[in-house]
Amino acid sequence: MLKFFLPHKKDNETIILLLRRHPFTIFLKIIFWLMVALLPPVFYGFLVNGDILGDFFTSTIIWPIILLALSIYYLFVWVLIFYSYVDYYLDVWIITTHRIVNIEQAGLFDRVISEQELYRVQDITSEVKGIFPTLINYGTVYIQTAAEQERFTFKQVPNPNEVARKITKLVEDSKRAHQLMVADTINDEKGSI
Repeated sequence: MLKFFLPHKKDNETIILLLRRHPFTIFLKIIFWLMVALLPPVFYGFLVNGDILGDFFTSTIIWPIILLALSIYYLFVWVLIFYSYVDYYLDVWIITTHRIVNIEQAGLFDRVISEQELYRVQDITSEVKGIFPTLINYGTVYIQTAAEQERFTFKQVPNPNEVARKITKLVEDSKRAHQLMVADTINDEKGSI
């Protein structure tokens, strides 16, 4: 059984799937930000070795300004790496025995939680697009419902076809159980008349 805080947990509800984006996606973002972090030393080496600006960097006034600008630059790089990780880690999709919960971190201080009962799901589609997603097997799972939020999107999840298959089975079981519950309720109402 998976351990995770489940908002508005119902009786006898257990977590079946806990999904996050594939780890390769955060790896790509970190590689990108590390390349961005390497730009100033490369740029500096190009200027100094090419003797393009001459004594510009040795000036006693310019050097502190360059250090201040570099400090601000690297601060932003660290903040963006942190933001990428927070967005990766806090975007969670939970499939339980009764419902689907979508927890989406939209910014550092902005979180959206939406949920839908499994028996209301109408269509489940998995999609794998691109070279890396095909080779590493991650993609998007779309879940169509008849509710206010019509479509849940599980972005860049591992094994999207397997996830769609498991959700489809859970939806079928949930619809069967819901139909039995409705039929029992109708029979109880007829019996009490």
